[in-house]
Amino acid sequence: MSDHQQMEKVRLDRWLWATRIFKTRSLSTDACKRNWVKVNDQLAKPSRYLRVGDILSIRQGPIDKKLQVVGLLDKRTSASKVPEFLEDLTSQETYQRAQEDHAKRKFAYPRTVSKGRPSKKQRRDLEDFLFGREEV
Repeated sequence: MSDHQQMEKVRLDRWLWATRIFKTRSLSTDACKRNWVKVNDQLAKPSRYLRVGDILSIRQGPIDKKLQVVGLLDKRTSASKVPEFLEDLTSQETYQRAQEDHAKRKFAYPRTVSKGRPSKKQRRDLEDFLFGREEV
């Protein structure tokens, strides 16, 4: 079953991992269990078998990806060979919208520059302020 042309079907979680959609197989399994993955517009369990031509809807963060299965494989392959096994049907507007949302969130809550760990006096002052200790 090592040759992808001879395979008729492969497990969904294994295909998602092998095509580098998810970094680990357990992450792909969890995504299926959390209903983040649909096959042909139906919720799919990790053990569901994929066939060539199936259309996947995958929610990854703010992006809802749509992929078509072009080839089957059950072993992880290099990133340069991944386009042989899937076709990305996600619109460019979706990617642009996600990128804009990320940029907005990045600047919405800027991090303040901290000077490291507070000193003992600063920590005591902070505790007094937060917990309202009264000086005797």
